Order: sequence, then C-alpha cells, then structure tokens
Amino acid sequence: MTRRLVSTGSPFETVAGYSRAVADGDWCWVAGTTGYDYAAMVMPDGVADQTRNAMETIVKALREAGFELTDVVRATYYLTDAAEMDIVFPIVGAYFSEVRPAATMIVCGLIKPEMKIEIEVTAKRRS
Repeated sequence: MTRRLVSTGSPFETVAGYSRAVADGDWCWVAGTTGYDYAAMVMPDGVADQTRNAMETIVKALREAGFELTDVVRATYYLTDAAEMDIVFPIVGAYFSEVRPAATMIVCGLIKPEMKIEIEVTAKRRS
C-alpha cells in the first residue's frame, strides 16, 4: 500500500504545508485537530463545541484514509485550561468508550487564543 495524504480542504493545510492525515500501510496519523467548523469557517466559543468539531473532523479524516475510529490506538489532547477537562472527558469518552486508546492530556497554550483544544490520534488498522 502506498502513502496517502488526506486533506479537509482547510486553507491552513496549504499555508502551513501539512496534511490532516497521512496513511501508510496499516497506520494512519491524524494531525493535531482544533475545533474549527470548516463548513461555516468559524471557531465556536465553547470547549464542548470545539471538542465535538475536532472529533468529527478526525472521524472524517480517518474514514477518508480507509480507517475507522475503532482503529485508534493513541489519542493526545491539548487543552488550554485544566478546569475544562470535566467538560471534555465525557465528550471524548462518548467517542472512545469502546475503543479505549492509550491517551494523554496536556495543558498548554495553542497558537491562537480562541483555540481551547487540539486533538491528535494514531490509528492502526485491525486485521
């Protein structure tokens, strides 16, 4: 199988020179994904909406690359405010409750002040 690049059509991908996801063989790496709503081209105010948007973008990227959310083996969450983890956990938990990837949550600054969360995942196709 050859390397496959997946794009969401975001202008950020072209400007910054990255792919939303890169699939190579049985592996797929999904880039850090913020809560941007690409259909409306806006960033929601709240971390809950941003988390849902990020997860839906990730699901779409995985599917386009030929993977499913159930293939995810690793998830990393970058959160700007530790106090919002209680909002984020049930949302990502709804997506990953059966998958249960190895996961890490990091509290940090993101590149734009309106960004409250960024999520990246790694998937390995199940045989």
